Amino acid sequence: MDRVRDLATKKAAVIFTKSSCYMCHSIKVLFYELGASPAIHELDQEGSGREMEGALQRLGCTPSVPAVFIGGKFVGSAEEVISLHVNGSLKQMLIDAKAIWF
Repeated sequence: MDRVRDLATKKAAVIFTKSSCYMCHSIKVLFYELGASPAIHELDQEGSGREMEGALQRLGCTPSVPAVFIGGKFVGSAEEVISLHVNGSLKQMLIDAKAIWF
């Protein structure tokens, strides 16, 4: 859990993913299109990926990936992020966290 929290606060936007997850890819593309350059942590390529995945599940991320953190705070998985984007608040969250500038 400590490693996840540490990584989640290293950058304004952080996404925990798996390389084979299509929703993870979609969320990464969304962030790039909004102008953000999030830190990406591919759990299937990390030595402690299984432990980090368990920690994400304990935080309430179901499914465990993608898990999105903005400004060090857990935002949610794909469903929550897409909802935030549709209602217009995702971009403002990224601006407030200084992940993008306008």
